[in-house]
Amino acid sequence: MHSVTRMTPPARGDAILDDVNRPSVLVFDVNETLIDIEALAPGFEALFGDRSVLREWFAQLVLYSMTVTLSGQYVDFVTLGRAVLRMIGDIHGVVVTDEDVDRLARRMRTLPAHPDVAEGLAQLQSHGYCLVTLTNSPPTAAGATPLESAGLAGFFERQFSVDALRVFKPSPPLYTGVAAELGVAPADCMMVAAHVWDTIGAQAADMSGALLTRPGNAVLPVAEQMRPTVVAADLVELAELLK
Repeated sequence: MHSVTRMTPPARGDAILDDVNRPSVLVFDVNETLIDIEALAPGFEALFGDRSVLREWFAQLVLYSMTVTLSGQYVDFVTLGRAVLRMIGDIHGVVVTDEDVDRLARRMRTLPAHPDVAEGLAQLQSHGYCLVTLTNSPPTAAGATPLESAGLAGFFERQFSVDALRVFKPSPPLYTGVAAELGVAPADCMMVAAHVWDTIGAQAADMSGALLTRPGNAVLPVAEQMRPTVVAADLVELAELLK
């Protein structure tokens, strides 16, 4: 196995890593990690008069996805996202119409990639990594997938959805299930995500974790909790670290 050494700038606050075994498979989260959800902000500003409501909606969507899993229930991410939008409307005293809900669902399928993603994926692919995705979003029934719309689908050998197991991340069987489908051990995989709850879930399943510190995301400074194996600002930096 190859190894990487990372001397982390103190400004980012994460630990120094030495002699980390390099994985053979990189498993990517999609929403916010690869796809830029900030492109939804103008729609939230038009509806609520405040573009920051986008972050409130997304945080509540993640919260309730975990809630339905912990309570032994399941509803797909798109359906849940629609319901959470209506809930946020009730909280803010804004009438959310069927057209508003449908517009958000359509826009979620056509979001752009972050500017660094195509270059970073190309570099990681050239380094010999197997690239796959694991997303909370269900498979697209018709039309282009979000990765196809963003021009990224060609980078990935497989695309996995939590919909197959009907639980949401960070449930450990999702991560071990991806490894099993690929015929590798979880320890041969690294989860790449912009959310530390995703890297924690993967590391609990014996994967390593790479955290991308997209705006609004950072390492959780809890001494008793697993820290990401690698921390990078974007995929180009991650590709350099894993070269």
